Amino acid sequence: MRALLLASFLWSITAAAAGVADIRLPEGFSIGVYASGLPQARSLALGANGTLFVGSSGDKVYAVPAGGGKPSVIASGLKAPHGVAFKDGALYVAAVGRILRYDGIEQRLGNPPRPATIVDDLPTDRHHGLKPIRFGPDGMLYVAVGAPCNVCVPKEGYGVIERLDPRGGKREVYARGIRNSVGFDWDPRTKALWFTDNGRDMLGDDVPPDELNHAARAGMNFGFPYCHAGEVRDPQYGRQHPCSDFAPPARKLGPHVAALGMRFYTGERFPEKYRGAIFIAEHGSWNRSKKIGFRVTVVRDLGAQPPTYETFAEGWLQGEESWGRPVDVIVASDGALLVSDDKAGAVYRIDYRR
Repeated sequence: MRALLLASFLWSITAAAAGVADIRLPEGFSIGVYASGLPQARSLALGANGTLFVGSSGDKVYAVPAGGGKPSVIASGLKAPHGVAFKDGALYVAAVGRILRYDGIEQRLGNPPRPATIVDDLPTDRHHGLKPIRFGPDGMLYVAVGAPCNVCVPKEGYGVIERLDPRGGKREVYARGIRNSVGFDWDPRTKALWFTDNGRDMLGDDVPPDELNHAARAGMNFGFPYCHAGEVRDPQYGRQHPCSDFAPPARKLGPHVAALGMRFYTGERFPEKYRGAIFIAEHGSWNRSKKIGFRVTVVRDLGAQPPTYETFAEGWLQGEESWGRPVDVIVASDGALLVSDDKAGAVYRIDYRR
C-alpha cells in the first residue's frame, strides 16, 4: 500500500510539471505549478497569513505554505473533506455528513488541534455528496447539498444551498431547485450570491447546459428537477411545473462541462476586462460522445444579456484524453489566480505579465 501511495504521489508531481506546457492562455498570461503531491485536490481556501488550504475527495486536508511549495497534511481519516473555508483564524472543513472547525490553525500547522464539530447531521449520500462551503458577506456559513440522484424529486434538505450560524447553530435554506452546486461566490459590489450548477445526465450530448445562477435574494427556486437551464422541461417531471415558475440561469454554460468552483476576480493584477468577472473551473464531461470542459472559463460583462462566456485556460484535455481536471479557483493576495486539479493532484498559479 505504501508503495502504491508513493507511486501516486510521484505521478502527480510528474503529470503537473509536464502538463503545464500544454496549457493555452490569453496573451500575456503564464502558468506554473504552485504545489504538487496533493492527491484528489479539491476546494481551496486562503488563511490570513497566506496559507493555502486544500480539501480533497480522499480522506485528507492539506496546507500549502504562503508562496507555494511542499504541502503538509493537517487532517486525515476524514470522509471526503472536499469543502474548506477560513474565518477568524479557524479552518472549517466539510466532510460527508459533518462540518468541523480547527481553531488557530495557521499557528499550529505542525501540530493541528483537535477539531470542534459544528454540524454532524448533513446528508451522508455519496451521490453528489461532496459539500462545498464558503462564508458569505453576512458572516453565515453557506453549504451546498446536492440531489442524491441524476434526476429525482429530492427530499427536504437536498438540492439546496443552506446557510448556518457557525456559533449559534441557526440554519435555513437560502436557495432551492439546485441539482449539484460545487461552487459559489458573492459579487463584491452587490453582495449577491452566484453559483454554478451541474445539469442532469442522459438527455444527450448537448442537453441541458450547465448553469451559472444569480440568487439575488433568499428563497429563489432554480427549477430542478422540473426544469433545466431555464427552458428544458424534464421528460419525467416537467409536466408538474412550467419553467416559468422558476428562476432562469444568468448564463448557460457548456453542456456537461461539470462547472465546479467559481470566484469573482477581485485582484488588480489582471487586465481591466477581467476585474469583477467570474472565473469557473470546468472539471470536464464524462457523458458525451466527444469530451468538453477540462478548462478554466471566464464570464464577463455580467450586466449584459447574456454575459460573455469564453475559454480562459485550456489544455488539460488532449484529444479525448485528459491529464488533469480543474476543480476550484481562488484569487491569491497578489492578484494571481490559483487553480486546483484533482487528477494531477496539483495547484497551479496563473499570472499576468504587466
